Amino acid sequence: MTDHSDVLIVGGSIAGVRTAEGLRRLSFEGGITILEAGQDLPYDRPALSKQVLTAGASAESVMLRSPADLDKARIDLRRGSVGVGLDADARTVRLADGTVITYSDLVIATGAAPRELPSVPARPGVHYLRTVQDAVRLRDAVGAPVRVVVVGAGFIGSEVAAGAAARSASVTVIEPFAFPLSRVLGDLVGKRLAQLHESKGVQLVLGRSVSGIEDVGATGKRVVLDDGTALSCDVVVIGIGAIPNTNWLAGSGLYVADGIVCDEYCRASVPNVFAVGDVARWPNPLFAESMRIEHWTNAVEQAGIVAWNLTHPDSPRAYAPVPYVWSDQYGNRLQIVGRPRAEDEVRIVLDDPADDSMVALYLRDQRVVGAFGQNAPSQLLALRRSLAARASLEEIMTAFEN
Repeated sequence: MTDHSDVLIVGGSIAGVRTAEGLRRLSFEGGITILEAGQDLPYDRPALSKQVLTAGASAESVMLRSPADLDKARIDLRRGSVGVGLDADARTVRLADGTVITYSDLVIATGAAPRELPSVPARPGVHYLRTVQDAVRLRDAVGAPVRVVVVGAGFIGSEVAAGAAARSASVTVIEPFAFPLSRVLGDLVGKRLAQLHESKGVQLVLGRSVSGIEDVGATGKRVVLDDGTALSCDVVVIGIGAIPNTNWLAGSGLYVADGIVCDEYCRASVPNVFAVGDVARWPNPLFAESMRIEHWTNAVEQAGIVAWNLTHPDSPRAYAPVPYVWSDQYGNRLQIVGRPRAEDEVRIVLDDPADDSMVALYLRDQRVVGAFGQNAPSQLLALRRSLAARASLEEIMTAFEN
């Protein structure tokens, strides 16, 4: 069976859906098809840890669009459609059921999958968080006082720890670096994040990694660390990053290197193919850096650029955002803008214990390249605008002093 779509989007993620909707807003009248490997309607993935787990929101509440919404926009969503091969020369995508779909333009929005611990697949009592079903299973597992071990203290792991603690679980977090997020934010800010966890009764095991997870009895688990220490628990949650979903592109001719490598216009290495969202790697001219970003804001903003470039091939726009990500933990809003690195000079420009607010600037060659904020949303929004405008250190410091 062969079918055709003017714009074929592989992946029903926020990036894929927003690309389709962006095309319609730009008056694109051709056919748009979204192929979604899962059976669910498109849903908001950040809400899995921020709302479903922590706040107990329903699975239905995180859905992005209803079938009626998609029909109104004339977007053909095909659930359970798994792409297994791309022939860029013939402009075809082959599905697992044997269907072949031809396209005029292709947008790859297949996202990323959780990085697994070696030889530790998901199983009863061991959780990875990526799908809405994952979030519901995890929420049910920590719905009573249980012992939870979280592997990884990045944003996902930390949000899971906060959500489990809020549900009266006993929580231990294992992190190979010196402090939570210190790999990105350095030890000064990382230490503050460690204090936030500990102030809520969460135990941190820092500078250690996991060598194995053993089953104990009918439902128990034992997490074995690299120094031989063993932690007994009921639930294990693994949040150690993600891997872009590109295996299905083997042999396609696309340049893939930790994501689909694109130019500054989000165009892949073969004609008429774009990538968007977690799976896309592109050179950001604002930072002179190749980057792949796994955050909601990036997916939405990049989708808008891809939609524009599909409809305006003669006047494409480079994608040059200031990266932005937020996390809600223990009632605190944590935000990062720009591209901070652990080795950057860190300058604290706001620190108010009265409302647990702080802002840290990250400097590289006397230029502000990023910032971290705790309970300082207006300041981080202003900093994002300043970075986009390439404001100088002096201009940014003057704004804070005023």
